[in-house]
Amino acid sequence: MTTIAFIGLGNMGGGMAANLAKSGYHVAAFDLVEDACERAREAGCRIAEGGAAAVGGADAVITMLPAGKHVASVYAEDVLPNAAPGALFIDCSTIDVATARVTAASAEAKGFAMVDAPVSGGIAAANAGTLTFMVGGTAEAFARAEPVLAAMGKAVIHAGEAGAGQAAKICNNMLLGATMVATCEAFNLARDLGLDLQTFYDISSQASGQSWSMTSYCPVPGVGPETPADRDYEGGFAAPLMLKDLRLALEAAEASGTATPMGRRAAELYEAFVAGDGAKKDFSGIIRMLAED
Repeated sequence: MTTIAFIGLGNMGGGMAANLAKSGYHVAAFDLVEDACERAREAGCRIAEGGAAAVGGADAVITMLPAGKHVASVYAEDVLPNAAPGALFIDCSTIDVATARVTAASAEAKGFAMVDAPVSGGIAAANAGTLTFMVGGTAEAFARAEPVLAAMGKAVIHAGEAGAGQAAKICNNMLLGATMVATCEAFNLARDLGLDLQTFYDISSQASGQSWSMTSYCPVPGVGPETPADRDYEGGFAAPLMLKDLRLALEAAEASGTATPMGRRAAELYEAFVAGDGAKKDFSGIIRMLAED
C-alpha cells in the first residue's frame, strides 16, 4: 500500500486526506490544530506527532498550507531533511509562483521530484473528491502525481513546468473575483430596475452574460442552485482567501509587467469587503456591500 504524508488538514486538506484514505492509501497526517487531526483520524488517517514524523518513510508528501512562507518553512525544516529517497512532493497550497519554483528547485537539487498542484472547487469539492488540479512540474513528476491527485479530484491538468500550476490558479481566481463582482452588480441593477431576480437569472443564464459566478454560484438567495447565499453567505470560499488570491495575481502582474485594471479593482473591492463585515463570509457576500454603495 502506498503511504502518503499529508501536512495541512484545514477546510480543504481535511477532505482531501479523507478521500485518499477512502481510496486505499495509507495516510500519515499532521496539522497544528488538534480538532483537524481528530477529524482526519476518524476518516481513516494515522496522525503523526509532527510534520517530520509524517514524512518519514512516505512514498509521497502532500502539503496544503496557507501561504508561501509556510510552504517554504515546512519543506526546509520538515520535508527535505526527513523524506525517504525518491519520494514525490505535491504542494496543493495556493502560493506565489516564485516560491513554488524555488521550492521545486530545492527539492530537485536533493534528488526529489515535485509538482505544484493548487486546486479549484472549494470545500464541497474537497469533501466530495471532485476538485480540479492545475499542475506544474516535469512530465515525469506529473505522471507520478496524476493517480494520487485523481483520488481527490475530477480533473488533473498538466499546466507546464514548475510554477505553472500556481500561475494558472491565480489567473483563474482573478477572473473569478472580477466576474463575481460584475455578477453582483448586475443582479443589484436588475433589482433596482424592477426586474424579478429569478426571471433575470433565467434570461441571463441562457444569454451572453452567463458565467460560472451566475449559474453555479449565484450570489442571490433563492435563485439558481443552492449556494452560500442561501446560508447567509456562510461556508464556501472565504472572502479573505479570494483577497489573498487577488493579491497574488497583482504581484505576478507587477512582476511580469501585465496590465490588470479589472483585477486591481476587484482586489480593492474585496479589501473593503474583508475590512468591513466580510472577513468571515463567503466571497459572494460582497453583493451586500455593493448594494450599499
